[in-house]
Amino acid sequence: MKRVLIVGAGKGGSTLLEILHNTDRMKIVGVVDKNSTAPGLKKAEKYGIPTDYTWENWINKDIDIIIEATGDEKVLENLLESRNRKTVVIPGTVAYIISELFEEKESLLDRLRIQTNNQELILNNIRDGMIVINNQEIVQFVNKGAERIVGISKDKFKGQDIKNVIADTRLPHVLRSRRREVNQKLVLENDKKVITTRIPIINADDRLIGAFAVFKDITEVMNLAEENTDLKEIKTMLEAIIHSSDEAITVVDENGTGIMINPAYTRITGLKEADIVGKPATADISEGESMHMKVLNTRRGVRGVRMKVGPAKKDVLVNVAPVIVDGKLKGSVGVLHDVSEIQSLTSELKRARQIIRNLEAKYTFDDIIGPSSEMKIALEQAKVGAKTPATVLLRGESGTGKELFAHAIHNESDRKHNKFIRVNCAAIAETILESELFGYEEGAFSGAKQGGKKGLFEEANLGSVFLDEIGELSLHMQAKLLRVLQEQEIVRVGGTDPITIDVRIITATNVNLEKAIMNKKFREDLYYRLNRLPIYIPSLKERINDLPSLIEHLIRKINQDYGRNVKAINHDASEYLKNYHWPGNVRELENMIGRAMIYMDMNEEVIKKKHIPNLLTSSETSKDKMNEEGTANKTLQDAVDHYEKEFIKNVFKENNYNKTQTAKELNVSIRNLYYKLEKYKIEKDDMQNPS
Repeated sequence: MKRVLIVGAGKGGSTLLEILHNTDRMKIVGVVDKNSTAPGLKKAEKYGIPTDYTWENWINKDIDIIIEATGDEKVLENLLESRNRKTVVIPGTVAYIISELFEEKESLLDRLRIQTNNQELILNNIRDGMIVINNQEIVQFVNKGAERIVGISKDKFKGQDIKNVIADTRLPHVLRSRRREVNQKLVLENDKKVITTRIPIINADDRLIGAFAVFKDITEVMNLAEENTDLKEIKTMLEAIIHSSDEAITVVDENGTGIMINPAYTRITGLKEADIVGKPATADISEGESMHMKVLNTRRGVRGVRMKVGPAKKDVLVNVAPVIVDGKLKGSVGVLHDVSEIQSLTSELKRARQIIRNLEAKYTFDDIIGPSSEMKIALEQAKVGAKTPATVLLRGESGTGKELFAHAIHNESDRKHNKFIRVNCAAIAETILESELFGYEEGAFSGAKQGGKKGLFEEANLGSVFLDEIGELSLHMQAKLLRVLQEQEIVRVGGTDPITIDVRIITATNVNLEKAIMNKKFREDLYYRLNRLPIYIPSLKERINDLPSLIEHLIRKINQDYGRNVKAINHDASEYLKNYHWPGNVRELENMIGRAMIYMDMNEEVIKKKHIPNLLTSSETSKDKMNEEGTANKTLQDAVDHYEKEFIKNVFKENNYNKTQTAKELNVSIRNLYYKLEKYKIEKDDMQNPS
């Protein structure tokens, strides 16, 4: 049983107290609120639950779950900082969603119970006898008709082996043969003669669940005929049962003409008897096929069909069964379920999942595609790193999947239930980056929020922080990061008091850190701190044999994104892609496959070479290098590349080698700029020292 502390005894806390108090799996050990007149405190005292005015008195006690119901973000932050590591803190917003889901669940269960009771009521009011057994030959259900015909009470039937009650029964034989027996004669021990049909019960997985028998007393039928029983009374009773049901019911005859609906049907669809009775079965359908007509044509029932009915196009689930009398089809009965409540419940569940997803890493090692030995080595290293608290340094070219590795390492570690925060060190200006990472105190600078602000390191306490593009940090920021790694504490901007944190740091870079150390652009002591567990992620050209697996994975992914149905890529197109040098790695490959699928016709299912944009293959690249010395042999692409290289160099120099400003002036992404700088071998130090 989970021990629960509720912080906040207002209206929300009081409601949660009422729900959880009636739950067997949770024990409320205390209710806290600084307001002594809060309604939840009085209710807790009524239930004999301890109360208090401050949660600090409880934080170190044996508490499994703390529900923060005050709505005060500061209280939530303090609880998260002060809690025991084994204690789960649930924000009030999530708690309210959960309570709503419980209420919706109970509502659905109530409806299911009503439906089950209605079905049992109908079965008990038919004159035919019915007995149901399970696959162990034990009686599970007996209706009143069976009691009357066999002459044995229900209490002596249920839970008994069927052979102990009816010695000559053939239901066990039906279980073994899995074949139905229709209209068979049987003489009971009380000398009554019955006509019985025995049918095995087989579920959708072809698993035998049991069997049932429906039987009619021939003598009773003859007596009914002789005594001219008032059939109108029976009809009235059945109509009363149908009309009292909360499930929407519609009945048509063998020709598909409406003969009956109940009030629940009118409530859901908005259609009245005049709109349905005497009209074709299609009269109520806004979108979809008539299930009544399908059942009448096939003589088989349908279940769980989605369609829209009525003028308001009400979304419903439909179950329809044929009505067969003496082997003749007499019509069909349909039951409609309003799914708007289910949709609302699903929407709330998705919203709750989204709240949780924002605090979690999205990818796992299963999302990383790579059967090659080079990729397997990187994956094995990453899995080892996930099980240790060591700082991980992910190295590799842009587009190789460093961020996927960071997500997977977090999800494989013991911190997976806490926050994962990603920071792109190159995408945030240094003046902002420091306050984002370390937070700030009130009045630290112009525009600072009242009360200050937590930094990302504090937000990720007990979780992981992924620092992408670590090589772009300034020396000042490198020094502050080194303190975090050494001391496991931070100091907010404008503050003086250190704040202890417990954060796993994962870093990534495509920069040559060793060269940066030689050029005095990266601290050597920080390098050794980060390089405890270096993991090199191979480029796509180093694992070109992974290309088929990657393409297959990307086709499935893009099919979902674009709503396409592409099945595969042909051999010529695959070989064409293998001969390309892939400077943009997997990111470029995804872009290329996406563009190819866009160019395909909607009915095409195989990517061909003609769909792929022109690429500079490795053989063509070699040919270009051979022709570099002779101007007469240079291509137009060579001239364009030469001009692009010189233009980027000039803009880079004019912006004092600031990559963020250079990318902004060139109107390209920072990643695209990195690719261009790598492609043309443009280095700041080489430009400053051309010798």
